Amino acid sequence: MLTIENLHVKFHNRAREAVAGVSLSIADGEILGLVGESGSGKSVTAMSVAGLLPRKQCDYSGSVYLDGVELLHADRALLRKVQGKSIGVVFQEPQTYMDPLMKVGHQVEEVLLIHTDLTPQARRDRALEALAAVELPDPETVYESYPFQLSGGMCQRAMIAAAIVARPGLLLLDEPTTALDVTIQAQILALLKKLNRESGMSMLFISHNLNVVRKLCTRVAVMQRGVLVEEGDIDQVFFHPQHDYTRRLIAAIPTRHRKEDAP
Repeated sequence: MLTIENLHVKFHNRAREAVAGVSLSIADGEILGLVGESGSGKSVTAMSVAGLLPRKQCDYSGSVYLDGVELLHADRALLRKVQGKSIGVVFQEPQTYMDPLMKVGHQVEEVLLIHTDLTPQARRDRALEALAAVELPDPETVYESYPFQLSGGMCQRAMIAAAIVARPGLLLLDEPTTALDVTIQAQILALLKKLNRESGMSMLFISHNLNVVRKLCTRVAVMQRGVLVEEGDIDQVFFHPQHDYTRRLIAAIPTRHRKEDAP
C-alpha cells in the first residue's frame, strides 16, 4: 500500500531537518499510528505522502510509493489524480478547513466533481451515502447546512465523509480528535475502526497522544525531532518501550489512579 523510504525534508527557514531519514510502510487494511510531540515531524511526513509539501520552501529527498507509484517527486498532474481519489486527508480543526460560505454537502461531493464523470444527482447520492456512513443524523439536513450550523464533532464527521466519498485506499488523519471532547473523541475512534473494518481502508493516524493511538491502531511509530526512534506492534511499544522518549510519552498519559507528586 504505502512505503516511505529514507525521507528527508528541510525547510529553508529552519536550522534542522523537519524529517530526517524516516522509513515507514503501511500494509493494505492496516491502521498505523504516528506519535510524537509538536514539531517532531509527524505532519510533515503526512504532507509528503499527500503531495502537500510546499516544494519551493524546502529541500526534500527520499521516496514515497503508493501502490508502486512514486509520489514525492511526482509532477502536479499526477498528484492531482491521486489527491482525494487515492488518498483522503482529515485535518485537526474542520471548521478551519471547511469553506464557511459553501454548504456541507457541496464540499463533501467536491472531490467527485474533480475525479469522476458522475451526474449532479449521482454526486449528491454518493455524498449523502458518505454522510450516512459517518453516522451523521439526518444526512439530508446536514447536506444543506453550512459548517457554522454544525457542532465540532459533526463537522469532523463531515470532513471524514468528504475524505472517504471517493473511496480512497489510504486515509491520512492529522490529529483528527485533538479539538474534541473525550465523548466525541471516542465516537470518532469507533467510527474510524468501523470504516476500516467494513471497507479495508488503510490509515495513517497522527497524534501526540499514545493512549488514543493504542485504542485505534495495531502498530505505532514514534518520532522525535524528525527522527523515527521506535516502531512496533502497539502493545509491544506500549508495554515494553525500548526508547527513553517513548517511555516519557507513556509516562505522560494521564490515568485516574496516578497520584500527584508530593510538594
